[in-house]
Amino acid sequence: MKRMVWLWIMIGGGLGAVSRYLLAGLADEGIPDAFPWGTFLVNVLGSFLIGFLYAFTSPEGRYLLGEQGRHFLMTGVLGGFTTYSSFSLQTLNLVQDGDFFRAGLNVTLTVIFCLLGCWLGILLGQTIHQGNLQA
Repeated sequence: MKRMVWLWIMIGGGLGAVSRYLLAGLADEGIPDAFPWGTFLVNVLGSFLIGFLYAFTSPEGRYLLGEQGRHFLMTGVLGGFTTYSSFSLQTLNLVQDGDFFRAGLNVTLTVIFCLLGCWLGILLGQTIHQGNLQA
């Protein structure tokens, strides 16, 4: 049973990583700036989605998703999708380039908006769970 969970996490991680590459690349292509907007967008979206899935698919949620499904989506797909390692490296590169403003802006915006995204995802999941919105 545990081997199947690992397999689903591995498959989900690959899907999440490819999705991150595509979405971040599109964002970075469309916004010519030294600020890492693609990584920022992926981290905020991933934080929102993990908050939503946490609330929506928990045992108390509106739609119970089994252990394998939750691990596939939350650990695999979203773990592969969010990019805190890239965030750290890009922020450090900005610092090493002497661009302290953009480095600080990246840290500040990422923390604030990822926490906000996670909170909004939880609120949406709870709202659907309470029957105020239809899934």
